[in-house]
Amino acid sequence: MAYIPHPEFKTLYSIFTPDIGSIGGDLNALRARVASDDPLLVATGSDLVIFPGSGRPPLMESFRNSTRGFVELTAISHLGIAVPFLTRMRELGEPAWEAHAHRILDQIVKVREINTEAYWRETVAVEAWAGMEEKITDMVEYSCAVTQDYIQRGLKDHTLFTFDHLREHFLEPVDSPDIPVPMNDMMAGTFGLVFLDIGYRIIRWLREQGLDWQRMMVIVSGRAGRPTAGLTWATNTMCHLLWQASGQKLAPDRLYLAAHAPTLALDDLKDETKCTALEFQFRKIWFSTRCTVEVGREMYKGFPSFTPMIKSGPVIDETTQTISEMPAVQSADDRRAVMTRLRFVMEDPMQQLANSVAPYIVDALCESNNRPAEVVVPGFTNIGYPRRPSRA
Repeated sequence: MAYIPHPEFKTLYSIFTPDIGSIGGDLNALRARVASDDPLLVATGSDLVIFPGSGRPPLMESFRNSTRGFVELTAISHLGIAVPFLTRMRELGEPAWEAHAHRILDQIVKVREINTEAYWRETVAVEAWAGMEEKITDMVEYSCAVTQDYIQRGLKDHTLFTFDHLREHFLEPVDSPDIPVPMNDMMAGTFGLVFLDIGYRIIRWLREQGLDWQRMMVIVSGRAGRPTAGLTWATNTMCHLLWQASGQKLAPDRLYLAAHAPTLALDDLKDETKCTALEFQFRKIWFSTRCTVEVGREMYKGFPSFTPMIKSGPVIDETTQTISEMPAVQSADDRRAVMTRLRFVMEDPMQQLANSVAPYIVDALCESNNRPAEVVVPGFTNIGYPRRPSRA
């Protein structure tokens, strides 16, 4: 006989669980109404929305896919990953790797023609990169040229498409006159520059709002990169960024990661009715966790309390072989730590790829009072990329 709970037990169960009309559901909604004057910040994978409270209209800022320069620099960063992926495809016997290789070659030719200082200064025109346009042009040209040469040689001699050869002649060459800058450094540099812009704009925008961070309710909503990533404070770049942007006034226990929260579409916020409903919905989501916290504190007063963990990772050196936490970066020139972080974010499924450099960039921005020109970007600032040849 198939098991099903007795209806009377199911009824007792549903009286408490946070369904509509349940004790939990009613308490969550009540707390959301009581705290309707408190500010609420909802961060998605590409936008920030602040509901100031008291019925005031929301404030919005986009920071990722719709921003200048993100696609361009990320496309260059992907070159350092695309070649290893092609190598893996060839190892597995997938013939399509050659067609993909030719597609990359064709597109690199077109990008090299477009890549000029004028393009970065006048078309992309990212404020955080002001004064860096010449070096960015050099880095892009160098990365395209090295990738183009490596793929062309590999298409002529397939035995070059191995990971041993890839590391020695592309990713991590040592004292190579042909490849003076390892492509690993380029990847750190492009990641760093992208987050220099994102971090700079978010920090500036948030500080301009004059927010009451001690009352702020924060939800980091939805997917953050890979399906398995960004589910903890240590693995979600937004947590550290918001904490630093607040001047470390945001209490970590007021920030909740809600990977399964509903989508927050910015267009819905233009409709007053939809906007009001969305704000109340997210306030209830925040309190669906907060109510348990508040009641738990009263129920178990006198027992040790929970404190969210915010700490820097371990310091590594040449003897370090394995790590289980993201290592700390001592300086922009701490190359072993920077490269280890690149490996770590690819191996640890909980990590967002941006975590390789994001916390360091955020800290450096805050230490410089949010002045991007003073930030030393790993893989870029102190790296001598060959000059882009002048073209008529």
